Amino acid sequence: MVCDDIARLVNYGVAQNLCQPSDVFYVRHRLMSLLKIDTWVESMASVDTPAFGQIQQVLDRLLTYAVEHQVLPNDGITQKDLFDTALMDCLLPPPSVVQARFASNYQQSPVQATSEFYQHSRASNYVRVARVAKNLRWTYPSEFGDLDITINLSKPEKDPKAIVAEGAKASENYPQCVLCRENEGYAGRVNHPARHNLRLMPLSLNDEPWFLQYSPYEYYNEHCIVLKATHEPMTISELTFERLLSFVSQYPHYFMGSNADLPIVGGSILSHDHFQGGRHTFAMANARVIHSQISSQYSDLTVQILHWPLSVVRLSSANQEGIKTVASQLLHHWRNYSDESVDIHAFTGDTPHNTITPIARQRDGVFELDLVLRNNRTSVEHPLGIFHPHRELHHIKKENIGLIEVMGLAVLPDRLATALNVMQTCLENQQDLNAYPELSAHAEWFEHIRQGYQPNTSAQVFLRTEVGRVFEQVLMHAGVFKTTPTGVTAFKRFLGNEF
Repeated sequence: MVCDDIARLVNYGVAQNLCQPSDVFYVRHRLMSLLKIDTWVESMASVDTPAFGQIQQVLDRLLTYAVEHQVLPNDGITQKDLFDTALMDCLLPPPSVVQARFASNYQQSPVQATSEFYQHSRASNYVRVARVAKNLRWTYPSEFGDLDITINLSKPEKDPKAIVAEGAKASENYPQCVLCRENEGYAGRVNHPARHNLRLMPLSLNDEPWFLQYSPYEYYNEHCIVLKATHEPMTISELTFERLLSFVSQYPHYFMGSNADLPIVGGSILSHDHFQGGRHTFAMANARVIHSQISSQYSDLTVQILHWPLSVVRLSSANQEGIKTVASQLLHHWRNYSDESVDIHAFTGDTPHNTITPIARQRDGVFELDLVLRNNRTSVEHPLGIFHPHRELHHIKKENIGLIEVMGLAVLPDRLATALNVMQTCLENQQDLNAYPELSAHAEWFEHIRQGYQPNTSAQVFLRTEVGRVFEQVLMHAGVFKTTPTGVTAFKRFLGNEF
C-alpha cells in the first residue's frame, strides 16, 4: 500500500534526524499532497523503518505509484529524479536550521560539523548513495604510488524522453549553472537537475562569501564542492591561493583544490569559480620528493619537486603569507615560461597555454600547496592536446585530465565496464575481439596485453591491472616536464633559485 511506504519514508526521516517526531503528520501530508492522495489508510500492522542505504527501494515503489496514477507524465529517469528529490525534501528542515546545526557543531570541532553535514547529505539522498555504490573501484600499484581507478556507473545516461522535452526549455537560464547558490531548493526541470534537497553551508574565504556542499555523485570520501556566491568564471590567481589556504585553515582535516582555468587542462565547468575537496588521501599527497630547496625569500619555506607523472612543485611552511607570495611568483613565472627543448610554449600568438592546478592541505600543522604545472597547447599530431592523453590511450581515457585525475584518481567512462566484461570472457576462452566489432577501438591494445595473460589466473584482475597501467601513461602524457633525466633537468631549470 502506498500509505505504508509513505509511513516508511516518514519513519526514515525521523530515524535519520532529518525531521522530528513532532513533524510526522506535517511531513506525511506534504508527501500525500505530492502524490495526490487525500485519504489515509492506516496499516493493519506496524510499519518498519528502512535502514540507511535502503531508502531507494521505498522511493522506487513510490515512483512506480506516481507513474501508474499519472502523477508523473512519463517513467523517464529525468522525471523520476525530479520527483524523488521533491519527496525527500518533504522530510528536510529549511536551510537556516541545517546551517545553525552546522555552526553549533563547528564550535565543538570542524570534524564534527562536516561529518554531520555529510551524513545529512547522504541521508537526504542528495548524495546518491545507491547509485554511487554501482561504481567500479580498484587500485593500481604504479611506480608513483597506488593509483585509484573508478569506472563511473552512477550518473544516469541522457534520458531520451527528457531530450524531447528539452526543446521548449532550452532558453531558460535560471539558475545560470548547476553550481550557482540559487540551486538550493530549486525544483529543477528537464534540462536542469532537481535540487530540492540541496543544503549549502555558508563559508567566509578571505572575507568573501562562499558555500560548501557535497557532490551528489561522489568519487571519494566526503567529496565536497566549495562554490563562490557569485557566478564568476574560473580563474587561477593569487586570490585562489589565499582562498585555498583559508579553507584548509578552517577545515584542517580536508584538502581543497581547484581545476585549472583553461580548456583541455581544466574541469568540465569553467563558468563558475569553485573548488573540490574532501577527506581522502590521494597518491600524489604521498609522492616522494626528488628535489628540495629552501626558499630564497623565506627560510621557513621549502620548495620541492615531486616524483609524480605530472609536474608538481610543493610549497611547505607554517607561514601562509610566504606560501601565497611564492606561489603567486611561480604562477606568473609559469604563465610566461617557454622551453623549446622540452616542447613547452607559453603562447601561440596571443593565446596563453600555461596555467596551474593548485591543491592545498595541512599536515601536522604545516601548510602544503601543490602547484601542478599545466599546458593546453595542441598540434596536428595531438589535436586534443600535446599534454593530454594521446590517441592510442583514448579507448580508455579521452576526457580532460582535471583536478581529481591529477591527484591520482581515474574517473573512467561507463562504456568501459561493458567492454571489460567482454574482454574478460575473451581472455578466459582464449578468443580475440573479432566477434565484437563494437569494441574495435580496444582491439589493438587487447591483442597486445593478452600475450601477457596467464591462463588459470584471474582475467578480471589482469584487465584491471592493465587499465591501471594505461591510466599511469595518461598521467605521464599530461606531465609538461617528463620524469626522464632530461625532463627533471628542465624542471629544475624552470624552478631556478629565485623562489
